[in-house]
Amino acid sequence: MDGPIDTAAENFQPLSDAEIKAFFHDIDNDNNDYVTFDELEAKLQAVHEELAPKPQRHNLNHPARKDVEKGNHSHASDGLHTFLLGIMPDCSAHINEEDFVKRVRTWQVPSQKQTDTREEEAQEKERKMPFRRRLRAYWTVHGPTYVFMTCAVALQLAMGLWQMIIYVKNPLARAALGWGIIVAKACAGVLYPTLFFMLLSMSRHFSTFLRRSRIISRFINWDHSQTFHIYMSIAGLSFATLHAIGHLAGSMVMGSQPGRQDAVARYLGEDEVPLTPRAYVSKLPGWTGITALGLFWTISLMSMPKIRNWSYEAFQLAHLLMFPMIGLLCAHGTAAILQAPMMGYWLAFPALLAVFERSLRFARGFMNMRARIKLLDDDAVAISIKEPKGRHWTYSAGQYILLQVPTVSFFQWHPFTISACRGSVMQVHIKLDGDWTNALRDYCERDDVRDQGDGWKDIKVGVDGPFGAPAQRFYDYDYSIIIGGGIGITPFSAILTDLEGHHLEQRDPWQSRRGSRSLSRGRSIGRESRRGSKPSSTTIVPPVDFAAAVTEKVEGFKPRTPPTRRVDFHWSVRDKTNLLWFSDLLNRALSNTDKLANKSDLDLNIHTHITMKRKNISTHVFRYLLDSYRTEEAPYSALTGLKQPSHFGRPDFDEILERHMQELIDMGAMEKKVGVFYCGTPIVGEILSDRCHLLTAKARNMGIKIRYDFLMEVFG
Repeated sequence: MDGPIDTAAENFQPLSDAEIKAFFHDIDNDNNDYVTFDELEAKLQAVHEELAPKPQRHNLNHPARKDVEKGNHSHASDGLHTFLLGIMPDCSAHINEEDFVKRVRTWQVPSQKQTDTREEEAQEKERKMPFRRRLRAYWTVHGPTYVFMTCAVALQLAMGLWQMIIYVKNPLARAALGWGIIVAKACAGVLYPTLFFMLLSMSRHFSTFLRRSRIISRFINWDHSQTFHIYMSIAGLSFATLHAIGHLAGSMVMGSQPGRQDAVARYLGEDEVPLTPRAYVSKLPGWTGITALGLFWTISLMSMPKIRNWSYEAFQLAHLLMFPMIGLLCAHGTAAILQAPMMGYWLAFPALLAVFERSLRFARGFMNMRARIKLLDDDAVAISIKEPKGRHWTYSAGQYILLQVPTVSFFQWHPFTISACRGSVMQVHIKLDGDWTNALRDYCERDDVRDQGDGWKDIKVGVDGPFGAPAQRFYDYDYSIIIGGGIGITPFSAILTDLEGHHLEQRDPWQSRRGSRSLSRGRSIGRESRRGSKPSSTTIVPPVDFAAAVTEKVEGFKPRTPPTRRVDFHWSVRDKTNLLWFSDLLNRALSNTDKLANKSDLDLNIHTHITMKRKNISTHVFRYLLDSYRTEEAPYSALTGLKQPSHFGRPDFDEILERHMQELIDMGAMEKKVGVFYCGTPIVGEILSDRCHLLTAKARNMGIKIRYDFLMEVFG
């Protein structure tokens, strides 16, 4: 066994004697105050089956690992037996409690209480955070959204009040059409910006374009665009219904009264009298408005969660009714009976965007691409898509695509973050959570689909995108801290593959991104390698040696000189099986660490955190031991398959960020801008935001210009 366990905490607290004795008695099945090697092996076998019910290539009881380490043996426990010999080399046939305690102490396994205490301390910190700091952290995460919503609502109210005041101050209108005209036109004023926002909020190309602006992105949370679209749709449907009620129950009823015909003639003209209900509805404003409202209600009813869950295709097809609805709304006021038409001007730009994007997506639905799909575990699948001829990937790390799988449904398109894009191959990882995603698992398990090797199967897909995400601003920072939870790491895993791809090209990704200042790479790696690229006028620094620029904090290595760039990558998962999603990528990143040169331009630190607690003491101990077990023939964890040790327990972000800043100070950094990228739950985002603010203030008080910028992405 290659050394002690990585404890994921600087204040290491080893197993107590009481815990070791509990471990001893859990193994001592016959209660004879001795532990035999067979009892120890039996307990290890049981724990291993609990931790790895479906053995993977890195697990000790998998034939592939046994072949690598010992040759081909038939005994089922050969790998586990070798593991036990490694941790207890001097163990006799049986060992008493006193000797067992001495031996286990040398394993340097952290105490169970340390993990529990760390979580309790973190929760206590959250509860005891001063109200001012808690409010500031909450405002940092949610405040810009409130500001934008306040502006949007203010614009709605302003337009509604403006239209209402016009008709309140118009005695001829009130005499002819009564109260209905005031209600109808006030609602129409609110509808102008409401429908504008409703359509624009679903334009993915527009949001991708505007993400380049930090100021705009600070106040508009593009990741909440779908929620904003729903809010605007509800408001639009409500005010459109009130608008119709104002006209049909108010101005139409009152305007058709015989005693008001003279007033109608003075206000609308002699040609409009007599104004009957039939004439009111049969005119262009009448029938277009009623039809448009009917379509609006149809779309809304088909968008109800029950309908959407019952048939997502019905939900998608119903949304195509928005195009005739938009046309009817634009034609609704063209007769200019009451005032000059306005709706068409408000809807022209977002409507054209909607037509363009939907038409493009519809066309791409027929241009299927070759892809492969693999079932990773019970929770996720991976789809690897090959670049077709005549189409070139244009993406930035952290962006996402809309994916269609015709085998499952022709009309369904779902967003997924690009987890890798190397050369002519793009990859996405999909969490199985719903009918559509579970249908992908069913496809992987079909016997009539030929396996291409290692579980990969051929499949056809449609791709639209890519579209923007906060992670695309990664290259704005020379120093970054990336934090993701579970499948939320996918926006940032693409960053690792992007760095790796640029290393293979011998190009510096930071310089190339900043030099172009574009949202996407403009050209794919494959295209550039085929056609070549013109030399840039921007000064290019030597290329980042990605494969050799990885530092391993466990070994205590620190570069002698401050690196030009630094990336700290933290991935928290509940169970170790989730680490298998990107194990190949993480292991490639950690390869060739012995080639690290002092002049390296990139300091890359990768940390994985497994948060699930194990209450059984034997499971707790063996989990740490299996994770740390490596040999020269198999230099990867027998638990996770990763080359670097995993941290067990909830990550202490306060400690992580504090240590990061202290390391910057120790290296002599006097001015540095650090981007803290996070994808996960808002509550953790508030904690990170608060710590970033405190560290920035601390640096300012120390007279140094170190700043921590917090950027958060909402996933799912």
